[in-house]
Amino acid sequence: MSTALTDLESAPEGMDSALPVVVDNVAVARLYGEPLFSMPRDLYIPPDALEVFLEAFEGPLDLLLYLIRKQNFNILDIPMAGVTRQYLSYVDEIRQRNLELAAEYLLMAAMLIEIKSRMLLPPKRAAEGEEAEDPRAELVRRLLEYEQMKLASMQLNAIPQYGRDFLNTQVHIEQSLQPRFPDVSMDELQAAWRDILKRANLVQHHKISREELSVREHMSIVLRHLQGRKFVEFENLFDPSLGTPVLVVTFIALLELAKETLIEITQAEAFAPIYVRLAYTPQ
Repeated sequence: MSTALTDLESAPEGMDSALPVVVDNVAVARLYGEPLFSMPRDLYIPPDALEVFLEAFEGPLDLLLYLIRKQNFNILDIPMAGVTRQYLSYVDEIRQRNLELAAEYLLMAAMLIEIKSRMLLPPKRAAEGEEAEDPRAELVRRLLEYEQMKLASMQLNAIPQYGRDFLNTQVHIEQSLQPRFPDVSMDELQAAWRDILKRANLVQHHKISREELSVREHMSIVLRHLQGRKFVEFENLFDPSLGTPVLVVTFIALLELAKETLIEITQAEAFAPIYVRLAYTPQ
C-alpha cells in the first residue's frame, strides 16, 4: 500500500490522465484530498496485509478437543483417521504464519500419527482374561482431564472477580445512635467561672455577714434544677444576686456532682456554650 501511495504522490498528473471518465460522480476513495473514481492499476497489497482468525485455541489439546466435540465424536472411540487429517490441515495453516507456534502443535501431530500407525498394526497379545491395550487410551485420558480443567476454569471465570466485575468502595458516614459530645477542657471551664464571678461582682452588696452554706444542699438544688430538663446552660445554674459565697458553693457542688458522675458537663464544639445535664437523662 505504501509503495503505491508514494508513486501516486510523485506523479499525480499521470494518474489523472489514466483515470476513466467519471461515472455518476461517485468516488471510490480520496487520495490527498483528491477523489479517485477507480482503483489504481499499480496498487500493491501485500499477501499478509489482512488475516482473519476464525478460531483461537489455547494449545494442541484444545484444538483436538474442539475437532472431536464439533463433529460429535465419541471421545472414548475417536476416529483417528478423520481427526488426524483435520488436525494436520490446521497445523499446515499455522506453520505458514507462525513457525514458533506450530512447533507445539507438531508434537501433538506426531503423537496422532503414531497412534494411527499403532492401530493399523495387529494388537499385542494380552494375558488371559485381559483386553488388549487401546493405543488411544493415553490420549483419551489427557483429553478428559483437559476438558475437566477447562470446564472448571470457565466456572471460576463466571464467578464475579474483584477488579473485573466489581470494585471495593468505602463510605464513611458520621452517624451514631447515641451522640458523643466532646469533653470540656479545664481552661474553658475556668473562663466560664471567671465570667460568672465578674458578673457577680457587679451586683454584690457591701454587707459583711456570717453565713453557713452546705455543699450537699446546693448539690440537691442543682439536681432539682436539672430534673426534667434535657440541657441547662452552665451560666443559668448560678444566681449572681445571691453573692459570691453562694456562687462558690454552687460551683463546688457542680464539681462534686461531676466527680460522682451524676451530671455531665459538655459543649457542642470548641468555644461553644457549656451545657449541663443529668447523666441518666434519656437521649
